[in-house]
Amino acid sequence: MSNVYKLPHSIQLPEEDGVPMETNWHRSQMNLLIDVVRHRWRDWQDFFTGGNMFVYYSMNQARNRDYKGPDFFVVKDIDGSYPRQKWVVWEEDARFPNVIVELMSESTRDEDLGKKKDLYERTFHTPDYFCYDPDETKLYGWHLAGQVYVPIEADENGRLWSSELDAWLGLWQGEFLEEEGVWLRLFDEDGRLIPTAAEAGYRWAEAEHQRAEAERQRADRAEAELERLRTELARLQGGKE
Repeated sequence: MSNVYKLPHSIQLPEEDGVPMETNWHRSQMNLLIDVVRHRWRDWQDFFTGGNMFVYYSMNQARNRDYKGPDFFVVKDIDGSYPRQKWVVWEEDARFPNVIVELMSESTRDEDLGKKKDLYERTFHTPDYFCYDPDETKLYGWHLAGQVYVPIEADENGRLWSSELDAWLGLWQGEFLEEEGVWLRLFDEDGRLIPTAAEAGYRWAEAEHQRAEAERQRADRAEAELERLRTELARLQGGKE
């Protein structure tokens, strides 16, 4: 598909517009979702996940400099073995995101729930679209049914299921990158928190520590039992004399 579009030399596809993310929380939240997905699918090379990067999908968009950059997105069934600084649809076998998450703010709320939602539904045909409002701690979600977005019903924990991620999206209170707060996290089918790479490493180290401690206690008990048997044997041998 890379030869379908021939960009005139006068049209550039910038990788950024110099506008930072709304807050440090927005940047950390984006990185949190990317980290979780990359670690969970670490053995696979057929996906790409990124955030706060432009998605180019048409010549008119490029000419008009109508830049669109989802806060977080995942594209499946592509070669994800190398990084990208922007997502150019016609250079990626016409692949659009399978999942998009927008992290709302007061200045983006109307666009995230309006113009962008329409774009992702009618042009991108993105199967799963989510919006999270950190000010209201409210999560919105839609799944594409045919050509129309249908709201995703929350479970008893207020989580929304993403068939594309094979996971629940929900809220979690805790610390990430030394910042305590409420974060949007992924949970597996059974409701267990899906860890970041660092969390998984910590869990492994903790499990190894517990295993080593259990082994030490088992060895101590065996040594104590052996000492008891020695004492008992010495007592019996002394009695025979």
